[in-house]
Amino acid sequence: SYIIRDFDRDRFAERKEYMQKTADALAAKYGKESIKLELRDQYYNMREKIEPVKEIVDVAYQAMKNLDIEPIIEPIRGGTDGSQLSYMGLPTPNIFTGGQNFHGKYEYISVDHMEKAVNVIVEIARLFEE
Repeated sequence: SYIIRDFDRDRFAERKEYMQKTADALAAKYGKESIKLELRDQYYNMREKIEPVKEIVDVAYQAMKNLDIEPIIEPIRGGTDGSQLSYMGLPTPNIFTGGQNFHGKYEYISVDHMEKAVNVIVEIARLFEE
């Protein structure tokens, strides 16, 4: 089982095509029964859904600044609830949760960071209210 990811939609398609060609070559060499490839799109990069409404990221950025939190903006490829919601029509950029060591046995979240995340969400709502 493999997850294919890329920031760029065209390169994402190229990676999937490469997997198909590789599977076809292996099947030709070792027989159709020797390999099974099932390609299924799970999620895409949310960037193409967020960029047209970048003002929502700008508001989150301002909310953090208002609370003396230095925003760190890093691209991600998807795989998040935000990606799924964005493709369902609700653009949802990721903001921090305060978690650390994601996807491992030492994953955790501290109460003070969780409180900061809550304060950011409240500040975002306040800014949108203005």
